[in-house]
Amino acid sequence: MVPAVLPHMTSTGREDGAYGAWRRWYARVPGWTVTGGAVPLLPAGTAFDALSLPAAAGREVLDRLRPATPVALDGETVHLLVAPGSAGELPGLLDWLEWGPLVPELRGVGEGGHLVAPPPPGLRGPGVASRWLRPPVARGPGRAPVLPGLTRLGDGGAPDLVRLVSVAATACHRLRLGRSGDQPLAFSYSARMLAGTRPRSLMS
Repeated sequence: MVPAVLPHMTSTGREDGAYGAWRRWYARVPGWTVTGGAVPLLPAGTAFDALSLPAAAGREVLDRLRPATPVALDGETVHLLVAPGSAGELPGLLDWLEWGPLVPELRGVGEGGHLVAPPPPGLRGPGVASRWLRPPVARGPGRAPVLPGLTRLGDGGAPDLVRLVSVAATACHRLRLGRSGDQPLAFSYSARMLAGTRPRSLMS
């Protein structure tokens, strides 16, 4: 639980009040705005959306993500940061991949939602449960991080977001059934996804 008033964080032993160092890092590296008062927040829906799932399932997903995918852990919830608009695509993708209502643990955080801002690398935030498992890394000065979205991979496979949702849903289902990641799937991937196609409603 995040306390009502958080202590000033420190960097190299120096106090930096009002989360000034956090705000500067987020503005400089990923180019995101930190809002909120006592609790620093990252608004979703503009710079990014998030796919949220239980931490136990999220750990299974980590090794199968693109290395540049930002991932945050907030208590017992993992947030996979994806391109803006992705949260709105989640219900349709789950239906298309034949998961439907089987994985209620997997949810989207989009416009109007927010994440607790994890401390930037090298900075401490006493009392903040959120932390980066994989922090956002900008591609260069003034360029935002690359986030998974509905764009085709270079190998001609399924779109990034389709693959990510499929892997995350599978991990959530395994967790629900009490299965480990090395056991056979209860539900196979959609044949259409394996064939490298995307649902008609998502085609440009």
